[in-house]
Amino acid sequence: MHIHETIAGLRAALKEAGPTKRVALVPTMGNLHEGHVALMTQARGLADTVVATIFVNRLQFRPGEDFDKYPRTFQSDGDKLAAAGVDHLFAPDEAEMYPQPQGYHVEPPPEHANIIEGEFRPGHFRGVATVVMKLFQIVQPDTALFGKKDFQQLLVIRNMARDFNLPIEIVAGETVRAADGLALSSRNGYLSEAERLEAPRLFRTLTKVVSNIRNGNRDFATLERQALAEMAEHGWSPDYIAVRNKIDLQLPTAHESRLVVLAAARLGSTRLIDNLEV
Repeated sequence: MHIHETIAGLRAALKEAGPTKRVALVPTMGNLHEGHVALMTQARGLADTVVATIFVNRLQFRPGEDFDKYPRTFQSDGDKLAAAGVDHLFAPDEAEMYPQPQGYHVEPPPEHANIIEGEFRPGHFRGVATVVMKLFQIVQPDTALFGKKDFQQLLVIRNMARDFNLPIEIVAGETVRAADGLALSSRNGYLSEAERLEAPRLFRTLTKVVSNIRNGNRDFATLERQALAEMAEHGWSPDYIAVRNKIDLQLPTAHESRLVVLAAARLGSTRLIDNLEV
């Protein structure tokens, strides 16, 4: 695996590989787990050349969030990527990605960026869309892979690629879970031992909501309130549990069949997100 810290170095390496090579991009912020590795493996089956990126993007963090303490585990990340068959790792520093303050941004529409996760993290998807657009321009991949655990992010990026007519296929990777159902996340490492035992409740609560919907309960607002109350009773601080149309994440009609249940909640100081499609 070749490691590149500069845009010029990565572009030169990709140019040397030849224009007929199909390129897959898997952007990450590092601190990799088996969910990331699954995306790399999936990418390996879709392209001749796999490019992974590690960059903790300041633009998508709000003041007071965990930008400074976000785990940087470059050596172990590199070992995992090499074992997964990644060809190129692009690992720039902030000066390389933002040599001057970013004056131009990609602004997703409010109906996608200011709801659900965006309501609690204003500006987050603006930062995500901007850095992903930069990575798309740097790598110019044929396909790019993103995990379904960040369901709203996936929707924003898909729509961005569509609206800008980018010749990039956006591919979703399934959420990878621990044996007890907890969605793998780089932030799971923040959990204490006791919190880790409690953490699967988020998945169980979502599973219960999905089961109720599949059994014919279409009172989505009541299902949301009950789920929020259950989480709070067990010491969580939930931000949202939302039943939405999975095509555009808007409020569903009573007869809508294309649904997803999304959630975010704090357990101690750790904020966890998850979702399940109905």
